[in-house]
Amino acid sequence: MGNTRHKVVVVGGGITGLSAAFYAKAALRESGLDADVRLIEKSGRLGGRINTLRRDGFVIEKGPDSFLARKLPIIELSRALGLEDELVGTNPNAKKTYILHKGKLHRMPQGLVLGIPTEWSPFLKTGLISTAGKARAALDLVLPKRTDPSDESLGHFLERRLGREVLENIAEPLLAGIYAGDTFQLSLAATFPQFRAVEQKKRSLVLGMMASRKEGQALPGLPAAAKSSVFLTYKNGLSTLVERLEAELGDIVQTGRGIVSLSQHIAADGRAEYDLELDSGERITADAVVLTQPAAATAKLLAGIPEAEHLAGIRYVSVANVILAFDAKDIPLPLDGTGYVIPRKEGTTITACTWTSTKWLHTAPQGKVLLRCYVGRSGAEQWVHWSDEELIAKVRTDLREMHGIQAEPLFQEITRLPHSMPQYPVGHLDALRRLRARLASERPGVYVAGAALEGVGLPDCIRQGRDAAKSAVDYIRGHR
Repeated sequence: MGNTRHKVVVVGGGITGLSAAFYAKAALRESGLDADVRLIEKSGRLGGRINTLRRDGFVIEKGPDSFLARKLPIIELSRALGLEDELVGTNPNAKKTYILHKGKLHRMPQGLVLGIPTEWSPFLKTGLISTAGKARAALDLVLPKRTDPSDESLGHFLERRLGREVLENIAEPLLAGIYAGDTFQLSLAATFPQFRAVEQKKRSLVLGMMASRKEGQALPGLPAAAKSSVFLTYKNGLSTLVERLEAELGDIVQTGRGIVSLSQHIAADGRAEYDLELDSGERITADAVVLTQPAAATAKLLAGIPEAEHLAGIRYVSVANVILAFDAKDIPLPLDGTGYVIPRKEGTTITACTWTSTKWLHTAPQGKVLLRCYVGRSGAEQWVHWSDEELIAKVRTDLREMHGIQAEPLFQEITRLPHSMPQYPVGHLDALRRLRARLASERPGVYVAGAALEGVGLPDCIRQGRDAAKSAVDYIRGHR
């Protein structure tokens, strides 16, 4: 079979799929294999949820707006694409972040790491937690670690370690906001596995996070921009990454075509090959396939694999964001930080607000203000039935009550993201391991990756795409 030209097909053109195609090309080039890569994307555009709007001197993110600076997969990809100099951190003079509590903004205590206090003095002074709540949180210092190795929910873990008040007033709006989820339904192992790891290593979550914070300060391999900023983006928005990947991949990308079915046949030499039928009627034969689309779509292509039913059952939450631009003179409240998050018990329409033009200095012209308001989370999706006018009115009511903003915005942008936030159930990673074991046995050469599997952040998706691509190329190398 030495003269046969092999093929890797990547299904899905979000950041996971783009990364998979990029790394598959690189791995094939390095290995000297005679093989092609093809990426198929059902929609007419690439990048998935990444969507930067550039208008009137503003840089506006309609999807995700940044990524964690200390997660190396996106840093390494940026370097490979020659984009390291495009990275930019948050405004060094905007260190404050707020939480809404009983209708008022309270500064988040300094020293919080993922909602966990690592400095006691600021935590003890905060008005977000009662005296009894602070005493309960301090019990973490003496409580024993959990010995049961099974997964548990994020909410149960945090309540067990720090108490209900810290969970509801600080941790839930910060952490669940990442997933727009209910902490008592989200898997700890799939969302914040480092919490369980530090509990097992240090017994105390607080002491463990203190130690991890000090260790993290010495993490090697970070760009200069990451040394002073927790979050990074690109000077011209996150679409910079998508545009560079699209240019690198060139004509191997095909948009506007979906995959209808995926079937296996055994070639004359005994190798497994895969037939992909497109909705255009075209058929493609591949040696290896990387599936990166939403969970239900992947499950459909894996019909007949019992373990794939787990993917079909993953629930997604719908969210939206509303961007509002103003003249700075029309904002009565000083925007002296990055914004605020809102616990669900406050009962507002918006779940968080980023003071984008303060947090990211490159996003608005001088004298202008850009606000980004988030709407929707698990158990609060009634907004999907509202018109754009109703949604804007509700958001502006919240801003008027919290900020006193009466002025008409210069412009507004609404981005609805239906069924966009996957909710990892307790036991998710175990189910995923069983699925991958079944695929290795019965569908060798088929790999699954994406936000619904092992992390919704851009670096997590890039890592999954990279790892799946390398596995696909290793598989072809071993079976040619």
